[in-house]
Amino acid sequence: MYQDKTLVCKECGAEFVFTAGEQEFYAERGFQNEPQRCKSCRDARKNATRPQKELFSTVCAKCGKEAKVPFQPSNDRPVYCSECYAAMKAQQ
Repeated sequence: MYQDKTLVCKECGAEFVFTAGEQEFYAERGFQNEPQRCKSCRDARKNATRPQKELFSTVCAKCGKEAKVPFQPSNDRPVYCSECYAAMKAQQ
């Protein structure tokens, strides 16, 4: 019933495909208008209004590499880099 359409982004002018699946989704939700922006421009527009998360630098308690975390580390608990944390979670 639906066929892929090639649309032009009003933000950057790039062509993008409005797939048959996306069209069906829009129809199910009752959306009347086709998208006017490509995925990357839509994402950039969404993220522009979100506040940036502050990252704190610390040293991994296991391997000693620098780690950036979204919370203020305290000295009473160890902090791990993402690789060491994932390895520890996999062992459990």
